[in-house]
Amino acid sequence: MRRAAVAVAAGAMAVSLAACGSAKEAKGGSSSSSSPKKGDDIKVGLLLPENKTARYEKFDKPLIEKKIKELTNGKATFSYNNAHQDANLQAQQVDTMITNKVDVLIVDAVDAKAIQNSVQKAVDQGIKVVAYDRLAEGPISAYTSFDNEKVGETQGQALLKALGSKATKSSKIVMVNGSVTDPNAAQFKAGAHKVLNGKVTIAKEYDTKEWSPDNANSEMEAAISAVGKDKIAGVYSANDGMAGGIITALDAAGIKVPVTGQDAELAGVQRIVAGTQYMSVYKSYPQEANIAAEMAVALAQGKPLDSIAKDKVSSTSQKDVPSVLVPVTSLTKDNIKDTVIKDGIYTVSDICTTDYKAACDKIGLK
Repeated sequence: MRRAAVAVAAGAMAVSLAACGSAKEAKGGSSSSSSPKKGDDIKVGLLLPENKTARYEKFDKPLIEKKIKELTNGKATFSYNNAHQDANLQAQQVDTMITNKVDVLIVDAVDAKAIQNSVQKAVDQGIKVVAYDRLAEGPISAYTSFDNEKVGETQGQALLKALGSKATKSSKIVMVNGSVTDPNAAQFKAGAHKVLNGKVTIAKEYDTKEWSPDNANSEMEAAISAVGKDKIAGVYSANDGMAGGIITALDAAGIKVPVTGQDAELAGVQRIVAGTQYMSVYKSYPQEANIAAEMAVALAQGKPLDSIAKDKVSSTSQKDVPSVLVPVTSLTKDNIKDTVIKDGIYTVSDICTTDYKAACDKIGLK
């Protein structure tokens, strides 16, 4: 993905696109006419990719719905579906949203490439599409996510810091990346390699199907057998769910090394408190969700995005998409209070349950 920090073009694409206009959109062109203005009585659809990762049902869905209701004085109709990691199911869900004649669709794609035809179908029916968290292919009107390469860099830098004097070219690291169907995973991976290459040896590396903790557990077991239990200095895990599976495998082998993560899931934060996981990447879901809602409502009402999106990104099928990339933070035991607690993601009592009370007391989390 190539980003260009240039001003976003004002105005939205036409509600009704002719066949030639749609083809132009798919190649990165845009329609010159603007959408008719609408009031608060709009229809917004949200499609999220899966529910194994805690964030989607716990944060993203309710936050987006709440913000849309706020922006439309409670008048918007909100429809939601989760694809349960099934790209075919998500394509059917897009069809349902089209049938229900939503004005705008927010999509976090299971498979960013496979969704392209569905995005095109929606746009052909006059529905604006906001790509959420993952840059979907097709003629999308807007995109919001985090700086995904920066996420990988943050993870890599934290791992090197955790290794300290052990961060040498002979130190062996295992990398457990995310799913190849998720374009974000490739960016996390690229960012991590940018930091780790030449500093440590990547002894084994995996691209984990469906971001599955069970698959990550099996991959870690295979890496231990291949590399040797006494020769692994640390593990790059692309997210917290997989970190849980990885740490289970490490514990079974009697190995204690730094492990990274992402998403600041409650279980991940608790492992950080306990010292079994070194860090996670905290991403402000409220900020990302609010931006997506603002984009969706503006597009549905036929308003320009220039007051919301200052940057642009490009996919292989769409150029110069108005975009907002939200900053990220390295989360360790030292800044739990200043991140997830301060932002109201969790309370101290959420984190410091009976099993973690002593560990919380030890780091002053009360």
